[in-house]
Amino acid sequence: MPARRPVHVRHRAILDTTCHNGGMTSLEAPLRGAAHTQIGGLVVDDVTVGSGHLKRLVYPPGWRWSTHMRPVTGGDLCMHAHVGMLVQGRIAIEYGDGCREEFEAPAAVVVVPGHDGWVVGDEAAVLVQYDCGADTVERLGLPSAHRHDT
Repeated sequence: MPARRPVHVRHRAILDTTCHNGGMTSLEAPLRGAAHTQIGGLVVDDVTVGSGHLKRLVYPPGWRWSTHMRPVTGGDLCMHAHVGMLVQGRIAIEYGDGCREEFEAPAAVVVVPGHDGWVVGDEAAVLVQYDCGADTVERLGLPSAHRHDT
């Protein structure tokens, strides 16, 4: 039996690529079996997992929390925590104190409450996150706000 050669692929290549919408990757196509909603310009697929939710969030190019979600949720900053994997695209986060973080796929993402966020570049950003609603911070042991430990 011949030796197997390693196969090097980008993360998109290992998924089913049967989506034929030229403006959409297979990571953005609707997720079968999930509750599918749109809010504040986002596409959200939500699957209940135990007492939490596994969500796939598709942020389109040009999307920004302060522009698109603030009118929906109110408040100066997003007060939700995000924990997951950015599987496509780039996002930037800015906390109330001006501190910024940028993530480029593939990347683990942990964002605590009190931030603005936006898509960087002309590719949609796709974040797969585990979400416990208002209890995310407490249940995952996250800080309740951004801080600089001294």
